[in-house]
Amino acid sequence: MELYKELLAKVLSQEEVHIMFPHIHLNAKEIIEMECYLALQKIQAIIQNDDLSNFDCVEQIVRVFEMLGSDGGTRHDF
Repeated sequence: MELYKELLAKVLSQEEVHIMFPHIHLNAKEIIEMECYLALQKIQAIIQNDDLSNFDCVEQIVRVFEMLGSDGGTRHDF
């Protein structure tokens, strides 16, 4: 069975791929803009939360970036 998978993977890797998302009716720019706006709303709510310390505020904002698939880079190594 392993040889079967290897052969299939080799053949398919040489073929052109077309990816479709039939339930998404936005283009890439619109998707990114929507995600950015939602992230900004979350960040605004975090900043306005007076119950958070400055450290916790930054930590929560970094988590918003992580949910987007980004990270804090070397600035967030604590």
